[in-house]
Amino acid sequence: MRHFSKTITAAILLASMAFGFASCTASNASSGKVTVGITQEPGTFDPHTVVAAGDQEIIFNIYEGLMKYDSKGNLNPCLAKEYKINDSADEYTFTIRDKVKFHNGQDLTAADVVYSLQRAAGLLPGSDGTALIASFDKIKTVEVSNDDPNKVVVTLEQPDSELLSYFTVGIIPKDYENSDKSPCGTGPFKFESYSVSQNVTLSANKDYWGNKPQIDKVVFKICADMDAGLLELKSGTIDIFPHLTKDRADQLSPDAYNIMDNASNMVQIFALNNKAAPLDNPKVREAINYAISRDDIINVTMDGAGVALTTAMSPAMGKWYDKSLDGTYKKDLDKAKSLLAEAGYADGFDLKVTVPSSYLVHVNTAVELGSELSAIGIKLKIEQVDWATWLDEVYSKRNYESTVICLTSDYAPYDVLQRYSTDSKDNFINYSNAEVDELLKKIPLTPGEEDKLSLYHQILKIMTEDNASCYIQDPQEIVPVSTKLEGYNVYPMYVQDMSTVKFK
Repeated sequence: MRHFSKTITAAILLASMAFGFASCTASNASSGKVTVGITQEPGTFDPHTVVAAGDQEIIFNIYEGLMKYDSKGNLNPCLAKEYKINDSADEYTFTIRDKVKFHNGQDLTAADVVYSLQRAAGLLPGSDGTALIASFDKIKTVEVSNDDPNKVVVTLEQPDSELLSYFTVGIIPKDYENSDKSPCGTGPFKFESYSVSQNVTLSANKDYWGNKPQIDKVVFKICADMDAGLLELKSGTIDIFPHLTKDRADQLSPDAYNIMDNASNMVQIFALNNKAAPLDNPKVREAINYAISRDDIINVTMDGAGVALTTAMSPAMGKWYDKSLDGTYKKDLDKAKSLLAEAGYADGFDLKVTVPSSYLVHVNTAVELGSELSAIGIKLKIEQVDWATWLDEVYSKRNYESTVICLTSDYAPYDVLQRYSTDSKDNFINYSNAEVDELLKKIPLTPGEEDKLSLYHQILKIMTEDNASCYIQDPQEIVPVSTKLEGYNVYPMYVQDMSTVKFK
């Protein structure tokens, strides 16, 4: 979600565990069409309002920002050919790339960039002032430079040294108002069509300013669930299937598919609504953390292809991850029972877990959680809902007790943790700690990297002590890719980059 993307990654290994297929038919090869299996119905194509990571991995091919991540997780200039951040980190200046066209044939100009960033920051005339991209709420002005009509100057209300990664947000034509249904960007692929519950079709952008795509079309085929996707993989009707589980990938013929994998920066969470009784009691949340075996859950749901987590960040984030917190929770039923008794729930309680039905990994995780929590008297009732309902009721309205989902983010530590600010719209677990709020505010104002590192580690430690929720695993990203294809890269984030894919 951003899954959630940015928010969920809302949400999502699993928010996923979407499917894909990897073998190409002769007709695919002759037409240059590649089919990618997914399990999530798209919610929007608007780059400024998108929440679900599954939507973002599609529109990554349509839109581009001033900056863009590559497959190694490096943040590079894109529609900006260069940028400058002033010493006080309250002014960002971008030099706009020339000879770039939108999919509707219009030339990219500084005015388009100003419009897009103003829209994302809630600064357009007539808007209510609410930023569509939460981290842009500190932007004061976005203007074309007085010195150079090809430069855009972004001025902030306060310094923010962590904002650069958010300028990956898609740039759209000035005054364009149909991004939701008919997206128009500058990316390597153009939007062609969307058939509900069927597919999203993109066609190659022959006027692309960068390296031209080497396939004619990409079809994101919507599968009911992962097992439906597996059947299509075996029949060869899908060429690429991201987020497959290892046990299912092992069922595919090595002659038909290459199985690619990579570490991800996803975080599967057993999300505990901190405002819902009895989960509002930190001792109850702590008991839940001690009642489960993360390794057992990973073995059951991912055939062992995951890294156990006890904090809100993945080890894929490198030094920003705090290794000292590894193993904070070892399964200890006696301790878990004691904590429940201290909290006044010696006999346990009933707990509802709401999970998106299309993501079997989350459903299977909920089943395993139910089995393990029963040992301390917590009776888990699993409620499966469709993805749209999950986004609305759980993520947006926070009308739930617990859920299982996978959180995604940009490959930037601030994007991982900003959701836990008390007033963040992405804080769907309703976590609130005044000290964490203050530390999060300090990070953008802190210039030294080592000082920032200390702040991040402090936040992770506090959240662990608060038992903010129950973090389970960073699932390994496993992608079957047809042996007839090459050039596919597995990103350390929720991206399906089809621009480098080609037929052998």
